[in-house]
Formats: sequence, C-alpha cells, structure tokens
Amino acid sequence: MPQLDVDGARLVYDDEGPRDAAEVPLVFVHGWTANRHRWDHQTAHFSARRRVIRLDLRGHGESTGAGVPGIAHLARDVVALLDHLEVERCALVGHSMGGMIAQTVALAHPARVERMVLVNSIGRMTYSRGRGLLMAASTLVPFPLFVAANIKRAFGPGYPREEIRKHIRASAATPREVVMTLYGAMRAFDVLDRAGEISVPTLMVHGYHDVQLPVRQMLRLAKAYPDAVVRVLDAGHELPLEEPAELTRALDAFLTAKP
Repeated sequence: MPQLDVDGARLVYDDEGPRDAAEVPLVFVHGWTANRHRWDHQTAHFSARRRVIRLDLRGHGESTGAGVPGIAHLARDVVALLDHLEVERCALVGHSMGGMIAQTVALAHPARVERMVLVNSIGRMTYSRGRGLLMAASTLVPFPLFVAANIKRAFGPGYPREEIRKHIRASAATPREVVMTLYGAMRAFDVLDRAGEISVPTLMVHGYHDVQLPVRQMLRLAKAYPDAVVRVLDAGHELPLEEPAELTRALDAFLTAKP
C-alpha cells in the first residue's frame, strides 16, 4: 500500500492502470468523512485503459493527520502527491469537499488540470440566516448525533437504510477533530467570484435530491464557468454510492468527448 508523508500526515493512495496510456492520469478526490473507496466503481472501469490515482485525504480512511483550517491545505496535499508521482497534468475529479479541493487546485495550478469533474459540489456555501443558525447549533450536539444527522440526509429517497447506517458508522470513525475542523473549512470555502478563471472543460454532475449542497447552488456555479457541462441525476448528495454506474457513464462520455 503506497504512502506519502506530507506536512505531518501520512497519505495512503492507489496508483493503478497503464503508465503509458495516451490520456492524462485520472485523479479522484473524495469528500468529507469518506475515503478513496468512494471511487471503486470508477477505478475498476477506467484503470483498464488509463492511469488512475486516488488517495485518502489526511485524517480520512487509512491516512493519518490532523484537521486543517482551510480547503487550500488539502489542495496542497493533492499537489504534493502529483509531484511525488511526477504527474504534470491530469483530469481531476472531486466529490463534494473533493470538488472544492479540485477547484482550488485548478485555480492555483491551472496548467496541471486538463479537465475537471465536480460531483455534488459548489463554489460557495450559501444559506438563509435560519439555516446558518441551525448548522451552527448542530455542532453543539453529541458527535455521533452530528455525524448521523449529516450523513443520513446526504442520501436521496429510497436508498437502503442499512446501507445508510453502514456509512454513518464509517463516517463516525473519522476523528472528531478532523470532522469538525473540515466542517468549518467547507462552510468558509468560497471561490465563486473566481470561477470564471477556470477555463478548462468542466463537467458538473449533481443529484436532484441533494439537500446538503442543493442543485441550485451548483447551477449558480455553472453559470460562472466559461466551459461547463451540467448533468443532473435522480439521486441525493452521494452520487458515487447511489448511482455509481450512471456516474461512471457520465464521466466516460465527458472524458472521451472531443475538446
């Protein structure tokens, strides 16, 4: 299991598929309280013909490390991994918080991103005052309840309850300090005013029933992008789990389309 030490964290990652593929490597970045296995379906599909890289973000999955105050810190971890693997240019795919990281990388290192895919992600957290107060108050409840409430509402209607309970347990295994610190980092994330600087072809795939990051916020971001394609699927916030095959098909069509 390959690992990389970066700024006090040990990052576990997978690097699969042919190194001599004509296409640039495909790099997957998971979301808050998840891990690199969110991308199992996509990795199995794409690694047969192109290089696929995915990592556990610091403090998540099998990686170590404390929480960090901003999304930019996580973006630097991703860039450090690309440097370590000598990947000069890639197609970058991020889910939720991973999409925030992807946008941050694209803004800081535009020459390194050939295409980008944002899955259930946005450019700025926006909510009413009442919703903001509710979110702030939610941090005061016991940690298991906080995690359960956030993960339960991430899934669209009809997703199996036992599967939801399994993912609640997995998310609750993420260290509390990491969960809460990055919760604050996501709430502070804001690149909406700079979105027009990201000129690479970008696919935004979102769940119609996403209540964590509502589809209208993604559409607001898409309007700011010079070159964005939008797909809305019949699912919630956890597209990699709820509709893995449909998501893979959307990625495949976008990644193989002519520029």
